[in-house]
Amino acid sequence: MTSPPLLNVEGLSKRFPVAAPAAGSNGSKGGRKKAALLHAVDDVSLHIHPGESLGLVGESGCGKSTLVRLLARLLDPSEGRIEFEGLDLATLPANRFARLPQRSWVQMVFQDPSDSLNPRYTAQDTIAEPCLLLAGMNNSQAAARAAEVALQVGLPPELMQRYPHQLSGGQKARVGIARALAVRPKLLILDEPTAALDVSVQAVVLQLLDKLRREMGLATLFVSHDLNVVRLLTDRVAVMYLGKIVETGPSAQVFEQPAHPYTRALVSAIPGCGPRVRLEGEISSPIDPPPEVCRFASRCPVAQDRCSRQAPVLQAERPSGDSGSSGPGARHQAACHFTRWSLAAAQAV
Repeated sequence: MTSPPLLNVEGLSKRFPVAAPAAGSNGSKGGRKKAALLHAVDDVSLHIHPGESLGLVGESGCGKSTLVRLLARLLDPSEGRIEFEGLDLATLPANRFARLPQRSWVQMVFQDPSDSLNPRYTAQDTIAEPCLLLAGMNNSQAAARAAEVALQVGLPPELMQRYPHQLSGGQKARVGIARALAVRPKLLILDEPTAALDVSVQAVVLQLLDKLRREMGLATLFVSHDLNVVRLLTDRVAVMYLGKIVETGPSAQVFEQPAHPYTRALVSAIPGCGPRVRLEGEISSPIDPPPEVCRFASRCPVAQDRCSRQAPVLQAERPSGDSGSSGPGARHQAACHFTRWSLAAAQAV
């Protein structure tokens, strides 16, 4: 029997107003113009099972950071559900969530360890703080837990009384990881966790994160621009473009047989993954995009008239019974009328 997802996201959207209503606008009722909306995240559905690692990839500006902030409950959604073990976290306002017990369920390792650490807190204070706020521990219990988790992440005891400016980049990264793990979360969100580190340190920290995930049975959402890292460290991957998920499936399958034209272009940028696919054309505006038009059509090398009349939805890339999946909910899906499979099938007719 397949276990239910730990996190189940359905129809999640976030829209930001980009223009205030203006009085006296032509053609508007009552002399007021409706505000334009930027669709940062648009009708996203995904799931993560206990112990699973899901990668999230896409170009800058595709909506990854906004989606992460929604899932971490740092931002309220415009629509949709964020079910965590059956509880819809979307109903809990972000400004209250930080003080609720459910905050400990979802923790985050931020992109820049320097900016995310309080310069007035020692390493011990930083790691112990969530234990005091979320786990109901007293000072001695929080200090003991901080020491325990510091050892787990390879942070020597002699560094625990140091402040961030007295630590190296790798040491600050370990403090941030320890802080996130201190309250024993069920889901760990990794937002470009090594992007601000020296190349020589990145591999060490990535190996540590993968080791901790496997030992602790953690579910992780791994956000990165480094596709090679995502391919190696995740079970499944979701590809995002202009607020929408355009492809998802087992990592090995998506990287070896990318179905969506956008995914094929991303994968082609990895050294040794075939000829480079260069995208031409202008990126469509995320402000009030026409719902019937494919977001990628303006750059797509295989776009046809249908793409401007009917927006594609996620559908299985392979015929029924040939999913090639290897785990719960691991179907390979793509939101495209002309995927690699459909093009091959058309050519065979």
